[in-house]
Amino acid sequence: MSQSRITIDVALDDKRVPETISWNATESTADNARKAKAMMLSFWDGADKSALRIDLWTKEMMVDEMADFYYQIIMTMADSFDRATHQHELVHEMKEFAKNFYAKFREIQFKENKA
Repeated sequence: MSQSRITIDVALDDKRVPETISWNATESTADNARKAKAMMLSFWDGADKSALRIDLWTKEMMVDEMADFYYQIIMTMADSFDRATHQHELVHEMKEFAKNFYAKFREIQFKENKA
């Protein structure tokens, strides 16, 4: 059996707020660690039937980037759910939610920037 290792490094400020996030993986084609402004990592605990999560973002992560990040995550979650379950109707609903979420975010941003 082969193994792959994913390493995540988070540098914290004195208040324990992430300043930098970097990651690398043994199966990656990148030679060096890659930087990220945000991350979401989830595990399924089958014994407890619960999701365990780590959600982090750096001080540099802008609100519009966070909206893009969430939009893309919801869309890729829908794709993963489709591959795992073939529940196409639910996948369509997830993607519609993501599109509506992003459109609503942009509408709110436009109103706030106009004021």
